Amino acid sequence: MRLLIESLGFGIASGAIIALGAVGFTVQFGISNVLNITYGALMTLAAYLGYALLGAGVNVWVAMAVAAAAIAIASALLNRGLIAPLVRRGTGFVGVVIVTVSAGIIIQYCIVAIAGADTISYGQQAGSTVSGAGFVFTTSQLVIIAITVAVMLALHLLLTRTQLGRAMRATSANPVVARSCGIRTDRVTDLAWLITGALCGAAGVALAISTVTFDFTIGPTFLIYMIAAAVLGGIGQPYGAMLGGLVVGVVSQVAAAYTSPAYQDAYAFAVLVLVLMLRPRGLFASGAAARRLTRA
Repeated sequence: MRLLIESLGFGIASGAIIALGAVGFTVQFGISNVLNITYGALMTLAAYLGYALLGAGVNVWVAMAVAAAAIAIASALLNRGLIAPLVRRGTGFVGVVIVTVSAGIIIQYCIVAIAGADTISYGQQAGSTVSGAGFVFTTSQLVIIAITVAVMLALHLLLTRTQLGRAMRATSANPVVARSCGIRTDRVTDLAWLITGALCGAAGVALAISTVTFDFTIGPTFLIYMIAAAVLGGIGQPYGAMLGGLVVGVVSQVAAAYTSPAYQDAYAFAVLVLVLMLRPRGLFASGAAARRLTRA
């Protein structure tokens, strides 16, 4: 029982990071109908930016905020400079995915060229441990969970209480109708990529904090978990991605605790395959997002 409770705690902490990244990933798809595989490479870039800032003496949480802002700008520029022109020229869904895969590989090996391929570490950022009801968390895990909850609440308020949020939901549901209603869908898409890029950057640094050592493959590897969470919750559904991240985190950590941590990635894949077999549209799939994915 103690092992179960401890692994549940690790699963919740891991699920918070997965949810932070998966929400950005699924919102990008919901708004722009682009399966952005570059997302993983941008997470890696954020982790290395955080490492550089730590080396310059910057506090780790300030480094997270700076990296999130930098990746937000990079994400918006990626959409404006590469993705949007391809879409306007009529490049198909699969073609755009291939371009994002290529861009991600380029970013990864630019990182290798600058920082090298050796593993690096943020050092001792875990802080003290806090225990209660059998759960054991480090201070950094609790801060990451709190940041995730705060971000999710802010995103909920953005989507439900602001004009931008209503424009984003309208663009996601039907961009043609949204444009006919006077919504500047291009600008909405740019802002969506900016916001989701910030989530990507924050998730990259959070992942590096919770990882003992990492290298240039950290983001693309973790992308498996985020895709599993997004598919589980329903592609294009931010609330579903939140829940999906928690489920994937808990399932992979608990299963790894009772077998071997070496199989952790396999369990994330197993969740993804199981969802695709039993409920391809996910638990909370919207009709619009599901139809666009089916057409693609």
